[in-house]
Amino acid sequence: MNSILRISLDTTPEQAERLRALQQGFAQVCNALAPLVQQTRVWNRVALHHLAYRQLREQFPEMGSQMVCNAIYSVSRTCRVVFQHPASPFHLSRLEGKALPLLRFSDTCPVYFDRHTLSVKGGQLSMFTLDGRMRFQLGLKAEDEALFATHKLREIVLSRGASGGYGLAFAFVDLQAPPEPGAAQPLPEPDAEIPEYVMVEETV
Repeated sequence: MNSILRISLDTTPEQAERLRALQQGFAQVCNALAPLVQQTRVWNRVALHHLAYRQLREQFPEMGSQMVCNAIYSVSRTCRVVFQHPASPFHLSRLEGKALPLLRFSDTCPVYFDRHTLSVKGGQLSMFTLDGRMRFQLGLKAEDEALFATHKLREIVLSRGASGGYGLAFAFVDLQAPPEPGAAQPLPEPDAEIPEYVMVEETV
């Protein structure tokens, strides 16, 4: 069984500002990558990495190599929803040969982490920011801690709520569960709905 663990972060004003700066920086990397997707019609994560990684690392040295990889993943993931999901109004089949629309990520877009940029050990969370690691003490329940030992961590997402507070969502895949009959893809695809933090600019 797949599971999602949501944790609210109890931040000081200084910590919230550091997370806001990280969120804005992450959006800048995504927005630097989006025109390349529009021009090349490439959004496969691996192919996009080969096309853009070196240039993005030079353009955004403060983000570090792994966060650049995570931004590439974010853009690839979003493009799959916008251009490939059957329910999307911008599905490739509906564009009828026109140029791809340009995606713009707002400063409130979520930040994707991985094991290199965020870790949880002994109830303490350590996460990358633009000016060094930030640490939080987590009051995890025993069953929540067990998820890290028994499940594979698929995604870690930092997002800002409507009230301005920050939270993390950990998406786990149960490695012990048998695959569903006829399931060709073990991981769930993103939802069909285009995220509210992405603006799709259609080409005239």
